[in-house]
Amino acid sequence: MTSNSQDSNKNQTSQHVNESSQAVFLHSSPTFKDSLKVIGPDFNDDLDLPNLIGSYARIGFQATSLDKAINIVKKMRAWRLKDDPIPLDETEEFKSPETRANTKCKIFLGYTSNLVSSGLREIFRFIVQHSLVDVIVTTAGGVEEDIIKCLGDTFIGAFELKGAELRRDAMNRIGNLVIPNENYCKFEDWLTPILDRILAEQKEKGVLWSPSKLIHRLGKEIDNPASIYYWAYKNNIPVYCPALTDGSIGDMIYFHSFKNPGLIIDIASDIYSINNQAVFAKKTGVIILGGGVVKHHICNANLMRNGTDFAVYVNTGQEFDGSDSGAKPDEAVSWGKIRIDAESVKVHADATIVFPLIVAETFAKDFHQQRRQEEKTSSF
Repeated sequence: MTSNSQDSNKNQTSQHVNESSQAVFLHSSPTFKDSLKVIGPDFNDDLDLPNLIGSYARIGFQATSLDKAINIVKKMRAWRLKDDPIPLDETEEFKSPETRANTKCKIFLGYTSNLVSSGLREIFRFIVQHSLVDVIVTTAGGVEEDIIKCLGDTFIGAFELKGAELRRDAMNRIGNLVIPNENYCKFEDWLTPILDRILAEQKEKGVLWSPSKLIHRLGKEIDNPASIYYWAYKNNIPVYCPALTDGSIGDMIYFHSFKNPGLIIDIASDIYSINNQAVFAKKTGVIILGGGVVKHHICNANLMRNGTDFAVYVNTGQEFDGSDSGAKPDEAVSWGKIRIDAESVKVHADATIVFPLIVAETFAKDFHQQRRQEEKTSSF
């Protein structure tokens, strides 16, 4: 090889090394210099739960999303109409400083039936018992599983339990939970006389039953403070269930129709009612655990007011199949179901892990702080 060839090869090699070096050691722009730095919790410190959750903002991934969800829930709970300027076309009622100070964000809570089967049921009961939300949307199972738990127990099992063996033993599996089929027999025994009574009221008094009105009645009839819907009845919190017949309640209505036919359940009055809940609210916030009809029903009601102002989704659905269940908040923005300037987040996680943490840092913390303050005041 000649000297010129060697020099040429060296020059080419040097050029490639320089190009590689430039590619690897590309200088960063200062775009994120003012952003939070990633720093995890230091367990050399004796961290309590609030301090641990307080570190989530800097952990990244879904921990950061959870921190955002907590802050959005805090904002929807803290908002008052007085925080916004008075529009020129405001009615006289809402010009009053007292009215503006007392007008809160209307909070819609939605959850799927499996979450009531789980231990989240007691968290929902706490929230409803203390009137911490204004509107509930759930599925048929989200209603009946609460009532059924007043009649019989649900047990921890395993995801790996064999369906055929469980079927022979008359045990029903929901994930790693197991419910004796006997509980549903107890539910039929409890519900059938109620269906007889409400049918009689329909025929004799002209009562028009809707899903929400029926759920209100079930809360009254169960008369058990362990129940979500007992407290919804006591506190007059509306519970909407557009798919009320898609579960054991539907089974019972089906069998009842042979013995005592004629019951009518009107869904039209409920769509009118839930849409008006959104339309006439000065501000709304939504907390939606899971997907399906619950998620869409809440979002669609808020379409009637050009979108909700605060939105927190918690689910494990993915958006790549085009499902509404997996869709992120920005898709709802395109439909007008979440406002363009709204604060929103989706936490991609199992709600049984995430929601207790959200409640601990928002609803429960505020509730107990207020109770301690009231006790302190009353002691003087």
